[in-house]
Amino acid sequence: MTAEKLLAWTPAAIVFDCDGTLMDSERHWEEAREMVLREHGTAPTEEFAQRTKGLHYRECGRMLAEFAGHPELAEQMTGQLLDAFRTLVAENPVTMPGAPELVEKAAAFAPLAIASNCPRDVVEDGLAKAGLLRHFGHVLVPEGEMRPKPYPDVYLEAARLCGAAPGDALAVEDSHCGFLSASRAGLRVLGVGPRKPVDERPPVDLWVDTLADPDLVRWAETRVA
Repeated sequence: MTAEKLLAWTPAAIVFDCDGTLMDSERHWEEAREMVLREHGTAPTEEFAQRTKGLHYRECGRMLAEFAGHPELAEQMTGQLLDAFRTLVAENPVTMPGAPELVEKAAAFAPLAIASNCPRDVVEDGLAKAGLLRHFGHVLVPEGEMRPKPYPDVYLEAARLCGAAPGDALAVEDSHCGFLSASRAGLRVLGVGPRKPVDERPPVDLWVDTLADPDLVRWAETRVA
């Protein structure tokens, strides 16, 4: 689907990522990773920061332990990562530009869901504090046998719970890990945020710098429920 066709289309459901897409919390993850590595005598490189963006927190904790030269401390460092992140979010929950307005407009014409790699309490608490949680019928996170992004599980289940076939649903994502998850599930993908170099072309149907993009806002305003 081309960008022009996407902006002429009304999805049967919209599934949003949370961190870095709706909530300005990716910076909190970055700071939390730095805090944990500092406690273990090292600091992240830019390349490491990019590799860990959007990953499930357990995978991120494992990578932190390996990067610090202490793979045996993966579980401990995962716990430290979550503790630091929860503290930072509680101190400063902030939405991304245009997120509240787009979510409110989208909820008027399509069922909405969240698909995140974060713990459920982190996602729901942050969205609740931002006044956005009430717009979402479902919050999907990797639990039980559900695998984290970049596997397609959370997006497949989110579309199903919204009553939409994957190909009739739209994913809104900011990370390459998330793009892969959504596209593997068969959803159309709206990428948001600054474009960063990756080894492969991201599977995105349309890319905007911000959810406040005028064309995107106009699209949401002209959909019919």
